[in-house]
Amino acid sequence: MPVNGQSHIRIARPSRDLAAAERFWVTGLGLDVVWRSAGGDAPGEHDLLMAGWPDASWHLELVHEADKPVRPRPTDEDLLVIYLDEPVPDDLVARLEAHGGTRVLSPNPYWNEWGATVEDPDGYRLVLCTRAWSNS
Repeated sequence: MPVNGQSHIRIARPSRDLAAAERFWVTGLGLDVVWRSAGGDAPGEHDLLMAGWPDASWHLELVHEADKPVRPRPTDEDLLVIYLDEPVPDDLVARLEAHGGTRVLSPNPYWNEWGATVEDPDGYRLVLCTRAWSNS
């Protein structure tokens, strides 16, 4: 299959605490657990959580290797933007905060005007945007 608009995308990130990440992304945002596996004690083995929506063409892969953890190093511009095409529900932002998220201002005024930015427990930023988007 050629690489095109139907190709599935995996966004892979390290996590300090997969349970905290799962609370934010699954319980807070509402993603489903697509796959989970527990690593062993051997070097290179890691715990893995994949979260996404069943009908989406992307998912998050969050990994943690207890023996040799990789520290997340997100910047203010490492964003996952979800275009809602409607106002950001206050109860969704509150649920994300209740499940480990922190509401933050973006250094880019565009995201402050058109959405809400919430950091996950590892410091990666989720933007819930009031606008719509289409590549076509």
